[in-house]
Amino acid sequence: MNAAPTIRILDWRDAAALAMPLRERVFVMEQGVPAELERDASDPHCRHAVATTAAGEVVATGRLLPDGHIGRMAVAALWRNRGIGGLMLEALVAEADRLGFREVVLNAQIDAVDFYLRHGFTPEGEDFVEAGIRHRTMRRALTPRRG
Repeated sequence: MNAAPTIRILDWRDAAALAMPLRERVFVMEQGVPAELERDASDPHCRHAVATTAAGEVVATGRLLPDGHIGRMAVAALWRNRGIGGLMLEALVAEADRLGFREVVLNAQIDAVDFYLRHGFTPEGEDFVEAGIRHRTMRRALTPRRG
């Protein structure tokens, strides 16, 4: 677990078999999110970040929706608090920037708000409950491209 995982940005066809087992483990098994809420029709339209070790183990994933929302950020338990979540988030932000978005938005679980604050996101609005978990909407402006 010493070497940094490789992060790739993939379409759903290439990401599904890699991302879904980790998402199901984190969201459904660990957090108790109903499986029918974790899976949705948006996945085929998203760009997906997938982090894998040299041995091919998937240790993190997340997605960027066509409207600039980042979601489904999941990190394997043994890889948490090691910086991989930040690398995943920045890869998704970079992809949003590459695609020309002016900002990215996400719905942070309340326990993760400080993580997103450290990565330049600003909270807005009131807390809300989604899938039985308290969340807060957060937003980050992207630097406009020149030239």
